[in-house]
Parts: sequence; structure tokens; C-alpha cells
Amino acid sequence: MTISIRPSLPSDFPRTFEIWRTAVVATHDFLTPEDFVAIEALVRDQYLPAAEFWIAADENDRALGFMGMTGAQIDSLFVHAQARGAGVGRRLIEHAMSLHPVLTVDVNEQNASGAGFYQRMGFETVGRSPVDDAGRPYPLLHLRRG
Repeated sequence: MTISIRPSLPSDFPRTFEIWRTAVVATHDFLTPEDFVAIEALVRDQYLPAAEFWIAADENDRALGFMGMTGAQIDSLFVHAQARGAGVGRRLIEHAMSLHPVLTVDVNEQNASGAGFYQRMGFETVGRSPVDDAGRPYPLLHLRRG
């Protein structure tokens, strides 16, 4: 599969929301149903419509994953559940590395597959927070590469 990286377009919104939702359902089984619903509403109504992303797309320009960045900080990286293991996340990280030699990212400690992915990509844990950015009881690992 050929994976290209491009900037997001407003028309990508429905697909990025679908990618986010399938990825979280596949990897964030630690979220309470109430927290999932609250986070889903924030992502759908505030984050996805306002942010710019790098889109990983297949040869038909169908988005398979996306990554949001603020400078060298990866704010989000999600891969559609059906595209997991196909190199989509790796291509997004490689793109981020081409932009910034040193990268940082936070990952939920309870997201074992996400934490393992970043470790395989050369990230090292440099810190830990006992709660997420909203103060919920989901510890974050602070990772750095480079």
C-alpha cells in the first residue's frame, strides 16, 4: 500500500472523526463510557473542526490516519482501526521527524498499543502525569525522541 502525507482539508472532517472514533474504540478500552461520550463531543465539536492535521492517505487519497502537531509536539495521532499495522502511524512519525529532529508526545499510560508503538519508533519516557490534561484519572506518559 502506498501511503502519502498531505495537509488536511475541511472536507476531511467526517473521515477524521471516523478515524478518531475507530482508533479510540480499538485502543482506549480503559475510558469510562461517560468519559468517552464527553471526549467524543469535544473532539467532534471543538478539536477536529478547528485544528490542522497531516493526513496519511492511500493511493485513492482516502485518509487512513491523521496527526496534529504544535511545533515539535505531536498533539494527536490516530489510525483507522482497519488500517492498524499497515505502516500508517510510522509514515506519520517519519513525516514529523522530517520537520523536527526532536519530537515530543504524550500518550495514555493505559494505551498499551500506543505506548508500545512510540517505543518502537524510538521515543523514550521522560516523565509521567497522574492525570490527563483535563484532570481525569488517566495517567499520561511524556515521551521524547531525538
